[in-house]
Amino acid sequence: MEILDLIKDYDSLSIIGMNKNVGKTTTLNEILNKSRGKYSLGLTSIGRDGEELDRVTATEKPRIYIEKNTIIATAKECLLNSDITKEILKTTNINTPMGEIVICRALSDGYVDLGGPSVNSYMADIKNELLNLGCNLVIVDGALNRKTFASPTITKATILSTGAALSRSMLNVVEETAHTVKLLSLPHETDKEVLRICEEELKNVRVGVIYKDLSFKTLDVKTSLDAAKEIVSLLDENSVYVCIKGVFTESLIEDIMKLTPMYKNVIFLCEDGTKLFISKETLYKFTKQGGCIKVLKSIKVLCVTTNPKSPYGYEFDKVKFVKALKEKIDIPVFDVVGGI
Repeated sequence: MEILDLIKDYDSLSIIGMNKNVGKTTTLNEILNKSRGKYSLGLTSIGRDGEELDRVTATEKPRIYIEKNTIIATAKECLLNSDITKEILKTTNINTPMGEIVICRALSDGYVDLGGPSVNSYMADIKNELLNLGCNLVIVDGALNRKTFASPTITKATILSTGAALSRSMLNVVEETAHTVKLLSLPHETDKEVLRICEEELKNVRVGVIYKDLSFKTLDVKTSLDAAKEIVSLLDENSVYVCIKGVFTESLIEDIMKLTPMYKNVIFLCEDGTKLFISKETLYKFTKQGGCIKVLKSIKVLCVTTNPKSPYGYEFDKVKFVKALKEKIDIPVFDVVGGI
């Protein structure tokens, strides 16, 4: 099985990295290369990607090479750094520090410098615009720690890139990657009435509780971050779900566990796996003691790609690295450079 076999059923895809220099751009180039002549591609990015020198580590990085007729959405400054012949299709009125996002068609093969917005709603608009322009696959190239753009509100599927740059310890990289896959792939709630209630009620509030009679009580809090005491105050023997909009953090879970054992009797619902910022140890403790977390919208993580080399002068055995990841996660793992 190849990556193209995995993405063929989706019209939009995000590629996100566990860290800088873990092979995300290499993965993108592999998909672009294998897709030549097979897709009408649309391409955009979170933040900036495609430049010759990494601005954080000052190391050389692979550039993004596209074929003729690819449609890209990128900032004006980035467009000036691209060597393609181009046709401007549309301006967007979406501004970034690198200028307005412009949508254009490549009239030649060439290297591009990508830069896009950092607001989810803008990215969703750009994705939809690219689809409306005839693209049958839109790829959103992620950026450092911007896993939120794997959100199902943005793209239909996600590829996660990991590599030696994350840690000198291969065991740590494997464990952190497996944990991230687990968070992104948490089971989603299937009760349609519960989903309807959450969609309606969470439009204007951040936290609420659903009871057995399907009544909903809201909390008057600006964020869920420090709302443990308020959440616990609403829990009783009739509580069924705690619904949280926004981030669901380590400290929130720990505080709730300290304050009441009643967390074991409810299901915590968050928007999707990108909103969870919980360590492997805390998640294990929470679920082991009877806690349950589900998501309102599931994320389809198609595969993990690996980069065994670090720009900091060390590397893993590529075969052992892939094998170790395959033993920990139940989705395909690819070393796109090593051909494993």
